[in-house]
Amino acid sequence: MKWIFIVVALSIVAAGPAVAADLPQAVPPAPQAPTMYVPVVAPVYNWGGFYFGINGGYGLGSSDWTGGAASSGSFDTSGFIVGGTAGSNYQFDAFVFGLETDLDYAPISGSGPGGFCVNCTTSSTWLGTTRARLGYAEDRVLFYGTVGAAYGDVTATANGVSNSSTEFGWTAGGGVEAAFADNWTARIEYLFVDLRDSSCTTACGTGGGFSPQSVSFDESLIRAGVDFKFR
Repeated sequence: MKWIFIVVALSIVAAGPAVAADLPQAVPPAPQAPTMYVPVVAPVYNWGGFYFGINGGYGLGSSDWTGGAASSGSFDTSGFIVGGTAGSNYQFDAFVFGLETDLDYAPISGSGPGGFCVNCTTSSTWLGTTRARLGYAEDRVLFYGTVGAAYGDVTATANGVSNSSTEFGWTAGGGVEAAFADNWTARIEYLFVDLRDSSCTTACGTGGGFSPQSVSFDESLIRAGVDFKFR
């Protein structure tokens, strides 16, 4: 009997691996898909919408008094400017189309040389423009050109006698504007403004029979501005 038990035990031990091989194997875990890195892309800035702001800068220009064949010659005018701006943009792809208007306090003035035009002074107190803008946007930076109408007051003074009138003309220029926050932009721009000639009647007698006069007025404006844009 003892040998029978020993034989049975050895048989069970020997058969163990074979039985285990016949048992169903555990299903391996499903392979995991590789993790993909998806970069976060910042949205492209949208220049469309209505905006308003402030601007300030400096004007450098010239004036010339003429009467018949006589002329004072061109003399310099200059002064600081400050005012408000309002406009609206529409963006299509990278192109930006807009309409803008501004009105500035502009105490610009200059005096002519001596001779027959004694004490001739040309001055202005305000200037405004209404312009179309066409630009190209590089995300938050906008490069643009602009052209439109200009208007302002021109005062001609000689020997203490003045004649003031509102004159219209044209303007053209360009600039660059950058968005430094979602609703805020800053710009720097150049505008050339040429107003229709004003006049100073015979009451502005300058001596030497130099009357009446035609008074020209043009300015190069260099301005910086900050705008708030509604989104």
